[in-house]
This record gives sequence, C-alpha cells and structure tokens, in this order.
Amino acid sequence: MEIISAANHWAKGEITSSIFFMLFGVTYLLIAFYFKQMGTAALHKSLFIPMLVAGGLLLMAGISFYFSNKSKLANFEKDFTANPTAMIQAEIASTNKTIKTYQNVALKVFPAIILVTALIAIFVSNTSIRAICIGVVAFLFVLVLLDSQALKRMNTYNQHLVTAERAVKN
Repeated sequence: MEIISAANHWAKGEITSSIFFMLFGVTYLLIAFYFKQMGTAALHKSLFIPMLVAGGLLLMAGISFYFSNKSKLANFEKDFTANPTAMIQAEIASTNKTIKTYQNVALKVFPAIILVTALIAIFVSNTSIRAICIGVVAFLFVLVLLDSQALKRMNTYNQHLVTAERAVKN
C-alpha cells in the first residue's frame, strides 16, 4: 500500500500546483485590469489583452488540472485494489510519457520561446507587439516554473512506481 501513499502524495502535489496556476491566473487578470484602468503609457494600455489572455489561460489550466487530479486522487486505491499490476503499469507508462514531455517542452521549447519573445520585445518598437511578447513571456514563465516542479514530483512518483512494480512481480 506504499504505492497508494506515493500516488496520493503526487496527486496532492499536483493539486497544490493547480492552485498556483489559478493564483497566477487571477493575478494576471488583476494586472490586466489595472493596466486597462490605470495605465497611462501606450505599452500599459497594450498589455491589457495579452495579460487578460495569459491570465485566462492560466486560470483555465489550473481549474482543469485541479479537477483532473482530484479524480485521480479518488481512484488510486480503487484501481490498485482491482488490479495492482495493471494500475502500476498504466501509471508507469503515463509518467514516462509525461516526464519526456516535460523534459522536451517545459525545459527546452518554452525557455527558447521565452528567449526569442524577450528579444523581440527588446528590439521592436511597436507597442502592441511588445505587449504580446511580454504576455507570452509572463505566461510561459509560469509554465516553466510550475512544470519544473511538477517534473521533480513526477520523477519521484515514477521511481516509487518502478519499485512497486518489482515488488508486485516478486
């Protein structure tokens, strides 16, 4: 039953992470409305829509991740009791796929996009393009920050799964 504890620990970490997605989303939405109401420079006014989009996407992602992981949390013990081997193998396959995605996208592609859009924001004088670039950087920064932590949790969970698979086979 140690694997159930590890699975629950991982899912609770993901639920906490989803709350941070929502908090960043709400913060970005508040920032967007602040720029809309209080901004005096053209760039401030131009930031409204990019920050609104970034905040909305983060909020929606957080809500989606929250409910997805809540349902996983509720089903771990039931799935393990029904068929421990199948549950562990399915989780190993899922974690391996997710780890590979995090390593490629969250730790390579997103930082590259952040770098390119930051450079565009620096060297382009059009305020709308600069605002869009700032919004993209702000959005992807949160994804890299939270996904790097999720990758650590996923690696730990995967190690527990591999250990449990060996124990179940023996």
